[in-house]
Amino acid sequence: MKKILLLVCSVMLCTSIEAASFETAKDAVKNMGVGWNLGNTLDANDATKTWTTTAQHETCWGQPVTKPELLKMMKEAGYGAIRVPITWYQEMDTNGKVNDAWMKRVKEVVDYVIDNGMYCIINVHHDTGADEGNYKSWLKASSSSYDKNKAKYEGLWKQIAEKFKDYDQKLLFEAYNEMLDEKNTWNEPADKTDGYKAINSYAKSFVTTVRATGGNNKNRNLVVNTYSASSTAEAMKQLELPEETGHIIFQLHSYPNWKSESNAKNEIDNLISNIKSNLLNRAPVIVGEYATFTTWPANLDYYATDRKVALYAMDYFIKKTKEEGIGTFYWMGLSDGVNRTLPAFHQADLAQTLIKAYYGSTDGYKYPTPDDFQTVYTVSYNSQWGELFLYGDWNSSATLKLTEYKGVRIELDNDYSSKLQIKVYGDKNGKNTDGSDKFKEQYIPLTAGSNTSTLDFDATTLGSTVLRITLQALEGTALTAKVNDAKLIKTDGSEVSGAISVGWGCSVTSESSPKPTAIQRIHANQSVTDNTIYNLHGQRMQNPQKGIYIRNGKKYVMK
Repeated sequence: MKKILLLVCSVMLCTSIEAASFETAKDAVKNMGVGWNLGNTLDANDATKTWTTTAQHETCWGQPVTKPELLKMMKEAGYGAIRVPITWYQEMDTNGKVNDAWMKRVKEVVDYVIDNGMYCIINVHHDTGADEGNYKSWLKASSSSYDKNKAKYEGLWKQIAEKFKDYDQKLLFEAYNEMLDEKNTWNEPADKTDGYKAINSYAKSFVTTVRATGGNNKNRNLVVNTYSASSTAEAMKQLELPEETGHIIFQLHSYPNWKSESNAKNEIDNLISNIKSNLLNRAPVIVGEYATFTTWPANLDYYATDRKVALYAMDYFIKKTKEEGIGTFYWMGLSDGVNRTLPAFHQADLAQTLIKAYYGSTDGYKYPTPDDFQTVYTVSYNSQWGELFLYGDWNSSATLKLTEYKGVRIELDNDYSSKLQIKVYGDKNGKNTDGSDKFKEQYIPLTAGSNTSTLDFDATTLGSTVLRITLQALEGTALTAKVNDAKLIKTDGSEVSGAISVGWGCSVTSESSPKPTAIQRIHANQSVTDNTIYNLHGQRMQNPQKGIYIRNGKKYVMK
């Protein structure tokens, strides 16, 4: 009996010491370094669907199933923290119990982050937000919503907290994402008294519920957001500190309206000044979402339209936030879509900019890009005129200038000249009947009798720019094809990679392997006579320029 009591006391003492040794919220923010959001993944949702597998839920917004290799890549690139947004409402039964499979999948992704030595923040994400179409958030910043949903909300957090209560200080909980009032009002609630009261009530319920689950949750660092995660001075000022323990972090979000480098500097300086005056004087702060793009009042990505301004702003932002002890989590970009399956950075220069701004150098870090991989994309068309993006997407504001780009080259696994074509979207050309923008279009047939087509843009048809390029199905029956390569051709003859993703009427899977870094040894008993040309890195060349290459196992000089 004495041995049992001694063992129990030892376990209780150990838990107490672990909890007491939790770093403060201020130290946690400092130790996180630079953070990133695993966006549009576990936070994805579709109110019109019922999920039968976690993979269906996780991938419903077009992102692939998350693999541990992606988080390893982020760690090796210098990122110290990952925010994992999670939407729960489609995984809860009528009594508010979370689906076991979903909770298990959340734990798997959290473990991917923690096992790589990074901090991880999990939250309640699109259970809040602006109502649109079939989507109706159930958590609203209003007293009536709080009274109605208090028990369900606290019940959800009790389940989450119980699941993770033994995790150490590198796991943090975030109460809610961008919670709006009943009128879907951004920045500040329509009824300020009621809206701010509700936000603070939810924050208090969150903290009280998590603390009551015990274990390491007694001292876990917790995150509470301003109304709608707003960066206005008033929204910051109205957010109350739910407890005085040194284990609370304030969060807000910020998206740009830069226009120029000087404008970006002023905007960032003003943001940080407001944070210092209204939040940082009471608790540490993280900017849980920021980016080079904005979606309101129109889609605009400075990375694509003015990269000089974008990289300047990101460098300045990280330097200034670090100086003030403010944490940062980039929203979703850097590695997106199929790039996450490689894994690779499709915005490697931006990923490097953030790390260099924080640490002063990128020495010792790795930034793989899609060009480091040989990827084969299998596209399955299920509708006539279905489209696979080779460049751009439906929301992109970036364009290719026809003074800089002259065409596209695509390599498939077979001759699909009677089944597929290239569709190019050019300059705006009025409005469609539904009020959406209409564009000039060029339809280009694939080369017959070949699996490779090199196709030229027609400036007379398109105008001065190309907005997007697709591989479009001609047939009405199901069709599956493999895309081995897709390149944009510049006017100087050089090539850059496209960005393959789903447009509509099709689905895409991919298989990737690292490209060889050296010429593979050729055995004497092999007969290599296919005349394929490789560069000195062992990479296959479609249109070699002047230089030394390998053909049929021997050096070959192109003059």
